[in-house]
Amino acid sequence: MSTPDLSQMSMLDLFRFEAESQIQQLNASLLQLEHGADPADHLDACMRAGHSLKGAARIVGLDAAVRIAHVLEDCFVLAQQGKLVLGRQHIDVLLRGADLLARIANPPDGDEAWADHAGSAEVAAFMNTLALVMSGGELPSPPAQAVVPEQPAAPQPVAAPVADVREPSGGSMAPGAVRAVRVSAENLDRLLSLSGESLVESRRLKPFSAGMLRMKRMQREAMQALELLQQKLATSNADETAHATLGEVRALMQQSQHLLGDQLNELEAFDRRSVNLSQRLYDEALACRMRPFADGTGGFARMVRDVANTLGKSVRLEISGSATQIDRDILEKLDAPLGHLLRNAVDHGIESPQARIAAGKPEQGLIRLEARHSAGMLLIEVNDDGVGIDLERLRAMVVQRKLSNEETAARLSDAELLEFLLLPSFSLRETVTEISGRGVGLDVVADMLKQVRGTIRITTRPGLGTRFLMQLPLTLSVIRSLLVDINGEPYAFPLAYVNRTLRLHPDQLQILEGYQHFSHEGRQIGLISAHQLLRQGEWRARDDSVCVVVIGDHEHAYGIAVDAFLGERMLVVQPLDPRLGKIPDVLAGALMEDGDPLLILDVADMVRSVEKLTSSGRLEAVHHAGAAQDTGEARKKVLVVDDSLTVRELERKLLSNRGYQVTVAVDGMDGWNAVRTEHFDLVITDIDMPRMDGIELVMLIRGAPSLQSLPVMIVSYKDREEDRQRGLDAGADRYFTKSSFHDESLLQAVADLIGDAAP
Repeated sequence: MSTPDLSQMSMLDLFRFEAESQIQQLNASLLQLEHGADPADHLDACMRAGHSLKGAARIVGLDAAVRIAHVLEDCFVLAQQGKLVLGRQHIDVLLRGADLLARIANPPDGDEAWADHAGSAEVAAFMNTLALVMSGGELPSPPAQAVVPEQPAAPQPVAAPVADVREPSGGSMAPGAVRAVRVSAENLDRLLSLSGESLVESRRLKPFSAGMLRMKRMQREAMQALELLQQKLATSNADETAHATLGEVRALMQQSQHLLGDQLNELEAFDRRSVNLSQRLYDEALACRMRPFADGTGGFARMVRDVANTLGKSVRLEISGSATQIDRDILEKLDAPLGHLLRNAVDHGIESPQARIAAGKPEQGLIRLEARHSAGMLLIEVNDDGVGIDLERLRAMVVQRKLSNEETAARLSDAELLEFLLLPSFSLRETVTEISGRGVGLDVVADMLKQVRGTIRITTRPGLGTRFLMQLPLTLSVIRSLLVDINGEPYAFPLAYVNRTLRLHPDQLQILEGYQHFSHEGRQIGLISAHQLLRQGEWRARDDSVCVVVIGDHEHAYGIAVDAFLGERMLVVQPLDPRLGKIPDVLAGALMEDGDPLLILDVADMVRSVEKLTSSGRLEAVHHAGAAQDTGEARKKVLVVDDSLTVRELERKLLSNRGYQVTVAVDGMDGWNAVRTEHFDLVITDIDMPRMDGIELVMLIRGAPSLQSLPVMIVSYKDREEDRQRGLDAGADRYFTKSSFHDESLLQAVADLIGDAAP
């Protein structure tokens, strides 16, 4: 089994990963004890497993798991001291405890609070049972059964969503008929994901083809050099052997060039076939996920009619593009937003019959709902022929609700003003009705678009109606992106949200009203470094130009300075774990052709981040100082020694995010080998570890002449004063308890000992 990328895992994921291995060790050792094996080694293994599980559970806040692991430790301690002989009854209960820890790590339905709610009775029952057997009590025997039951059937899994997939007819079916098969939605998702990866992988042949083409050009230049040499030899007194040798070399070069040309042609043909086949595979897999727009609009006409009748209006819904194919997941997400837009159109947009007749309009209002594909995107439009939006009333409402001052509101363009409608709880209706007035509808629309990387544009014409145009991706699995280099790491901008890429000379940058700008298409566009946005080092020029990605639109367009452009890529989107919450300026993850991970940037979020920096006066200028030069500054190195995977990763992330270079060791022996072979500025170690504990490690460090001045910090779960004094007596500079330290207190202690990451 391949090792997961720990740096990309959340703390809960890390706990589950560690719990799996520790519980496996616990089960194995308990079974060995039950079979009469030497208790010394196996009880030690049980103790380490229970101790690691308790520490890891405390880090991620699973209190029930901490309590269970603690009583397991108590039981093992009594056994080690000879005060408790583990019999079959004890092993039964201890194995139940291991199973319960596994359930807490992977709770039913993914409910992380399961042990505190639905599973609390099970946890309490286990604690009581273990206490009973540890005190020497006997558990009641299960009721005897007169007949041994048959082996129960395997539990039936919860039915997964299925999709009908139409296939070509075969056998005796009538010509033109199709048959349907039921396939789980999860299988279709996996098929699409794999075909998307295949599509990305097929692009890897391009660099090989380009390399062979360069080699062919080099051979042609070598042939030209040989021809020139032969001409010079013809005018000299070179012997026939030299001429013959040169002729042989030329012949070999010609054969090599012909062979390379043939191989290049074959590679290019294979490249075309591979890309074509991968594209067809992806298109077919995508088609299995696609559903006609009509599948998601069946109830809208009736809804519009019912709402209109409730309001005393006559409204007709006209749907176009019913056959337009839409990704199943996107179609499902469209249901609520489209319902809100249509209800708003009936309530806010369409006038009463009397008002329409007075305005010279048909008595019946018209709402158009249309879906179409355009330029590789899905466009959904809701258009009504109603009264339109009163922009001046909207402007006044913005000021009244203190969302902007009068001076700023007066300068807002129509497009900027209409964007206020998308804010949570914003409504032009002053009274709340059963249909509208709470300002929820358009907020739902904006939230859905944010989830699927979509945009919306609102336009209105007084007396003629309002138009909502949503632009969404055709699928959520693959995205065409612009790759850039930021502080030595690749990042991706979704191309759908990139207006332009530019290379600017430093002379084209100017300071206006304290902020850096450049001129583009007759407008002044603000410039900000991607490093400041992402908090990733400092921007450095690689040549005499500044690489800029222009994002946003209208007055909200900005230039993002990056280190370099890396080209365009088709990326298979890897959603981030939802438990991480919203990571600022980051949309999702993906993999490069060589398997390296990268982050896909959230352009809309970046625009908001720029605006926050601008309004707070914290926007920094991009300083160009010629070609980049390596400063040669070495970051300070910290060695983290801990047998708990969860603790190691937590400390590594904390220190790495602060700029320190971090190396990890899995136990005291591993740490001792590390400090003897590498230079470190600080060692952070646990106490209880296999092979060599932390106290022994500290004493060895202090006993080595070359390491006596190396700062050492102990971070342990042992919080008694005698434990702390024992660590300090061994030579530790600082002693922290894992149950009490917070991020900043640990980092501050590190800074106190060795200073900041950069010397």
